Amino acid sequence: MISLSIFLAPGPWQIILIVVVVLLLFGGKKIPELMRGLGSGIKEFKDASKEEDKDKKE
Repeated sequence: MISLSIFLAPGPWQIILIVVVVLLLFGGKKIPELMRGLGSGIKEFKDASKEEDKDKKE
């Protein structure tokens, strides 16, 4: 029986295809702005989860 994880893991061609589609949709100038926004969102999420853990310990 073939494992389901084989179908869920993207291969190199799928990753290349995703990158090309993102470039076509957003253009080269928008990508850094999108990544900055994603990074700041992840940072805020981590900070909020750390504060929640700190509040639970007290």
